[in-house]
Amino acid sequence: MKAVKMLIETSIPTFLTERTILSARNDDVSDINATALNIFPGRLYTYLAANKMSEDNEIDHIITNRYPNEYLNLLDPPRLPTFKLELKVDCPIIFLRNIALKDGLCNGTRLMVTRCNTRIIEDQILTGEKFSNLAFIPRISLAPSSSEMPFQMTRRQFPVRLAYALTINKSQRQFVKSVGVDLRIPVFSNWQLYVALSRCTSVDRISILIPKDCLDSTTNIVYPEVLL
Repeated sequence: MKAVKMLIETSIPTFLTERTILSARNDDVSDINATALNIFPGRLYTYLAANKMSEDNEIDHIITNRYPNEYLNLLDPPRLPTFKLELKVDCPIIFLRNIALKDGLCNGTRLMVTRCNTRIIEDQILTGEKFSNLAFIPRISLAPSSSEMPFQMTRRQFPVRLAYALTINKSQRQFVKSVGVDLRIPVFSNWQLYVALSRCTSVDRISILIPKDCLDSTTNIVYPEVLL
């Protein structure tokens, strides 16, 4: 994809701040990010999380035996970092939690990795009032919401994900000069297409990827009942 190549050919703070790729599904975003990271030059750093079941009561002890760590490692709730986090210096990431608002480390902040250490990641902030400031991100323990998982667990990991591409949902309140929108699979909500197209400051700088058999069109989900 042209947009992917542009993002990995010039990884400097201003360039990354002004550009992003959007897709409707988490799986598609993960595929794009993995492809971009594989093409991107440099040493690959791999960080494995530590998963743990809650031990608050007897029921949780039973669940712990039912869901071993090997199973927990495969889970990928959208609000948690992945069990296996792979990064390279100068790659873009997005922060997943509000832990230091005054320092710019809040949910949705985009950053660029500047150094990868064993216990901490050094980054440069790409968005907001703290643009260009350095940030030091530690591992923290995170838990998915009760609606995402039928049981309670925690994952200790760096609270970030790769951000060459973002989901349309995650891009809300962010505006860029150039955006690529992956519509190979159409949006599945009536407001997603509007959100994706409105992230860019000019219609001339929006690139859209759709299947060749769609005749330059995509499905726009609308619920007529809400218009009555």
